[in-house]
Amino acid sequence: MNYTTQMNAARKGIVTKEMEAVAKKENMDIKELMGLVAQGKVVIPANKNHNSLSAEGVGKGLRTKINVNLGISKDCCNIDMELEKVKRALEMSTEAIMDLSCFGKTQEFRRKLVDMSPAMIGTVPMYDAVGFYDKELKDITAKELLAVIETHAKDGVDFMTIHSGINRETAEVFKRNPRLMNFVSRGGSLLYAWMQLNGRENPFYEYFDDILDICEKYDVTISLGDACRPGCIADSTDPSQIKELMTLGELTKRAWERNVQVMIEGPGHMALNEIEANMIFEKKLCHDAPFYVLGPIVTDVAPGYDHITSAIGGAIAATYGADFLCYVTPAEHLRLPDLEDMKEGIVATKIAAHAADIAKGIKGARTWDNEMSKARRELNWEKMFKLAMDPEKARKYRESSKPEDEHTCTMCGKMCAVRNMNKVMDGKNINILRDDD
Repeated sequence: MNYTTQMNAARKGIVTKEMEAVAKKENMDIKELMGLVAQGKVVIPANKNHNSLSAEGVGKGLRTKINVNLGISKDCCNIDMELEKVKRALEMSTEAIMDLSCFGKTQEFRRKLVDMSPAMIGTVPMYDAVGFYDKELKDITAKELLAVIETHAKDGVDFMTIHSGINRETAEVFKRNPRLMNFVSRGGSLLYAWMQLNGRENPFYEYFDDILDICEKYDVTISLGDACRPGCIADSTDPSQIKELMTLGELTKRAWERNVQVMIEGPGHMALNEIEANMIFEKKLCHDAPFYVLGPIVTDVAPGYDHITSAIGGAIAATYGADFLCYVTPAEHLRLPDLEDMKEGIVATKIAAHAADIAKGIKGARTWDNEMSKARRELNWEKMFKLAMDPEKARKYRESSKPEDEHTCTMCGKMCAVRNMNKVMDGKNINILRDDD
């Protein structure tokens, strides 16, 4: 191998097997894809130790990808249950899985996940640090924090959320501009607390070059975390968020100089009318690096339905430039999601991603919808189920309420517009009140 990372290969004009896989999936010319990877506008997260990976691309001109979060916590540490979630997520064709485990045998679970998953795997090493060392946060050293990153890289993780933008400068901006919700990023809050408790610079900022060494060695994509992402709509697009985004743009250039691939993480809660501008800010300040967003959740008052508030924001965000959507489930803000929550979150996020791909004019995006429309015109129910984003639910609804005329449904019966137009266009009588001849 005479290249270090996918970006390095693209800049050298080397076609990797991962590039070939992505180009085929996206129906994109390989030279166009290589150009985008070389510029940093597309990333192909592909750790050299992730042998089961089926590579995906994230970025400009590609389908909007989705990520599923799972993992063990102190209150819910059932590894078998989390592995069931992994299997379900893979069955539903999610492109990425983030292991957010923060308790117990995290490495055991992480290695199993990497071994079994063709989807790209992400982690947040900061979550793992306290349990990894069995130390209180204040007592963990900068060297130990970097060692956790290297452990995750060795284990085959394709991308890692690294909160390098919450440095002393950003922290001072935060202090001068009070927020309603402070920080809601778990990793960001831990690093801010570590900085305050130790009177030190954020080690992920201070030793960013050391992190780049690790990422270049294993070809780990850095997902630059948004410690200052808004946790309520009152805090969106505030000085802390924008200051951190400016810092992430500077770090992006430093990573690219080392051929390390970069994604930028974006806002969590945000009013609808601010989303388009935020997508423009990110692309401008971070040099068109791929944008990875959580939601955005567009209202704070719908616990139990945040897969919907998130899908609304995600569709708008992806329409205006976001490339990667992190799913949100109905359990958001309430508890660890179960299998059904996860399914609802995946479907809602896939709807948002696909709707945005139609709006962005992604090649082939409309074909699926046109095929469904054709099946509906033909009243071909089996084909409709096959094409449905959730075939199981579509079939269940249909079978729960059977119509008199099998070609219709119980909403309209023989007044069905599709049925009647088909008959009229074929020169036949409609026969609404009596049986067909």
